[in-house]
Amino acid sequence: MSRTLSRALVGAAAGLALALGVPLAASAHVTVNPNTATAGSYATVNFRVPTESETALTVKLEVTLPTDTPFTAVLVQPVPGWTATVEKGALPAPVEVDGNTISEGPLKIVWQADPGVGIGQDQFQVFSAVLGPVPDTGHVVLPAAQTYSDGEVVNWAATPDEVAADDTLEPAPVLYINDAPPASGHGASHGAATAAPDDDHTMSEASASASDGSAGAALGLSIAALVIGIGGAVLGALAFARRPKKA
Repeated sequence: MSRTLSRALVGAAAGLALALGVPLAASAHVTVNPNTATAGSYATVNFRVPTESETALTVKLEVTLPTDTPFTAVLVQPVPGWTATVEKGALPAPVEVDGNTISEGPLKIVWQADPGVGIGQDQFQVFSAVLGPVPDTGHVVLPAAQTYSDGEVVNWAATPDEVAADDTLEPAPVLYINDAPPASGHGASHGAATAAPDDDHTMSEASASASDGSAGAALGLSIAALVIGIGGAVLGALAFARRPKKA
């Protein structure tokens, strides 16, 4: 094989790795699905947690709940191998919720892995909770802290405004209520919210599946286009390498 062709193949392989790696890495953040909800409802939400580390497991997830528009009811779905805790305490200031003055409420949800359990590389885990009643507001930011077995903590805490100004920040999961979710980017919609607890689980699963299907289709088309482009580059390099040399 000629040196020209070898270089073309190496460059094509590097381009493929870069093109594939960038979108996958960019999408590997903690999200809430569905990411929309109806004010006054009790919404079932799913926190999707992927592991980006090549050497450590995800062993803990902490989701901070709002205190200015608090949820008065928070229920968590058991996950085998994990202990879920809803931490409650005093709010910074009393808040009116459905005509009642609330001074205490749920502050945080913590999922802790049992010894020897964790989310490995190229894996994800879904943690589900029911939050309600959903406040009548634009959106609710739900900062998440992801702890790895080597002690590293990744804080997914940037608000939509902060991410819009600097897309290198780690975006927090956001539940959109009266505000429309962004059409693309870190805060892109992952489905519609549910109206009642008994219908929430089914609808959220359908929304997540639809989102996954769309994302998979888009990625597949991108890969196909990339492969075609690389194939053309390689064939061009091959033709160049075989071109007769001038005497």
